[in-house]
Amino acid sequence: MEKMQYAEELVREFLVFRGFTNTLQAFEGELCTDIGKGFQVDKILDLIFSVYIPKFQAEKLVCLLSFFKQCFSSSSETVLIATLSKLEVSILRYYIVHAIQSGRTERVIEFFGMNGNDLLQRGQDWTPWFAVPYLKNPSLDPQFRIYFSREWLEALRLSVRNFLSEIFNGTRIPALLKICSEKNTVNRLKKDIKQLNLKLSQLQALLEEKEAQLFQSRSYAPSTIEESMGGTNSSTYSVPGTLLSGLHQGSILPSRFPHETCAATNQHLGERELAQELDDTGAAKILSEMSPSNSDRGSSSLVHLHLGDAGASNMLEMSQEDFCTENGREMEGEEEFPEVKVDFQETFLGHTSPISRCRFSVSGDNIASASVDGTVRIWTYDSSTPTSRNATIYCGAEIMSLEWECKSDRLLLIGTADGGIKAWNVDAKRVVCDLNTTEAFPSVLDLKCSPVEPIFVSAAASRGQGRNYFDKFGFASLTVWNMKTWKAVTVLPLGEDPPAITSLCFNHNGKILAAAATDGMIHMFDMSAGLQITGWPAHDSAISSLLFGPDETSIYSLGSEGKILEWSLHNQGQILWSRNCSRFCNIESSRHYRHEMSLDANGRRLLVTSGSVRAPIYQVRGHTSGWRTLPHTAAITTVDWHPTLPILVTGSADHSVRVTSIL
Repeated sequence: MEKMQYAEELVREFLVFRGFTNTLQAFEGELCTDIGKGFQVDKILDLIFSVYIPKFQAEKLVCLLSFFKQCFSSSSETVLIATLSKLEVSILRYYIVHAIQSGRTERVIEFFGMNGNDLLQRGQDWTPWFAVPYLKNPSLDPQFRIYFSREWLEALRLSVRNFLSEIFNGTRIPALLKICSEKNTVNRLKKDIKQLNLKLSQLQALLEEKEAQLFQSRSYAPSTIEESMGGTNSSTYSVPGTLLSGLHQGSILPSRFPHETCAATNQHLGERELAQELDDTGAAKILSEMSPSNSDRGSSSLVHLHLGDAGASNMLEMSQEDFCTENGREMEGEEEFPEVKVDFQETFLGHTSPISRCRFSVSGDNIASASVDGTVRIWTYDSSTPTSRNATIYCGAEIMSLEWECKSDRLLLIGTADGGIKAWNVDAKRVVCDLNTTEAFPSVLDLKCSPVEPIFVSAAASRGQGRNYFDKFGFASLTVWNMKTWKAVTVLPLGEDPPAITSLCFNHNGKILAAAATDGMIHMFDMSAGLQITGWPAHDSAISSLLFGPDETSIYSLGSEGKILEWSLHNQGQILWSRNCSRFCNIESSRHYRHEMSLDANGRRLLVTSGSVRAPIYQVRGHTSGWRTLPHTAAITTVDWHPTLPILVTGSADHSVRVTSIL
């Protein structure tokens, strides 16, 4: 609605600027009678079949059809252009037929006089039509008889109606309506540029500060060693303060590891503690070693502080390896994440119980959210998006999985705790298919649609013995379903008594399916052969969530113990990147629900559920650690990213779902 109002204001502004006052009055009058506030195909049909053709306004008819063709001038819309060309030929032939039926032969001759050369150049068998005005009874001629039948006219009207409805309601949005979105995009980009410039200036200031500290620490090192060799007590006490101050202020080593983040050394050894030890032991000598050659080779540099007399009773070794991580290794002592910068946030309060799943549709226009009481809500966060698809679905059992059909927004698959799989058509607003797994496997833990083929895979589990979330499930069953016949195609082999499968993901062409199990295993299947091709133990605990990387050369796994691992698919078993998010995904929260993660459209930010009120957003292989989302009032139980925009959705145990656009 906001986009429509903005476009109307632009039209008013233009008409006033050009002085088209009569047109402005007519425009205002039609706006007052406009009810649908959208594309009205019936008025276009009336203009063609009730005005231009009956009143023999051939020039206006040709101009209107040419305008429609200009709307699809890009090469990517060749199919639409071809269809519109066929409809144009039929409409022009109906103009000729109507003129003959009305006894206005001169109108046909006039039409060919104006457009004859153009029609002959197009081809499309126009040559015989030039003889129509000179035939005594063309309606009986075998070549033209069908065009004079009422059935052909009705079929033409229906075809034109369906075509216009399809392109203007779905495929093509008028350029004026895009201006509002483009304006918002420009404003968002300007904010991004402003934030980046601010961040750049901060980083430049920080770099200058670090370089000054580095220069200072290097200049102090030779003099402090000479003083310590002199044996005076005052000099031996001045050295540790200088060295430790340099380490505390910002890691005196040059920044040679672009993927490392170093924790401050004084987290383990403070100035006071070191000074106290020196007082107690009466230190006589302090040696400082820093090996640049080791740093160049990527190995850890050690700083040895020898304390005590010539016998040296104590030695403290502080290794960068204890505090830093190279690319692909876990970071120790993770710092507190800053709060993410937000453009806007919308909160949906349509549920009455904790949220179990929420998913963006393929286009990102709609969101499906589910709660443990068996209710699914389909809604939109953007006021300009039509609400015709909004719906509430009552499933009668806890919702354990949600999945949108990959090729469109029309079908939503819902998996429940009683073995049900429902296919909901959002346009028809009804369940088009209600499937059931076997009684032995009642819990539908995950559903995944193939991005290419009309199939989906369900991960169902039998009931187990236990109190926490994963112990409630026993053995696994992976079933492939056909979405045209809605029948089971095959069951993927997992071996005898396989542990429950908790998470599924397809690669981009649907040929490979990855599955994560409660025993910490990752299984890979060849979907064309229906066989398992490889697998490896990824975690010591159950795997909660599984995702292919953005370039599909790696795969991410989230264990119930809180570790995120990125595994190489080229070198099986190699870990490319890792994070320990156990402070968010702790064992206690894993007892009540299954944690999950989601990658943004660029594959750079990893959003993870949380046992606290904020969810972490990790920077994948980045320089910064990450951010925290704005808080809910209870644990965050489900997360997802918009398919194309920097917008995330979080569902919480506080019954709310929030959509957040970040800067």
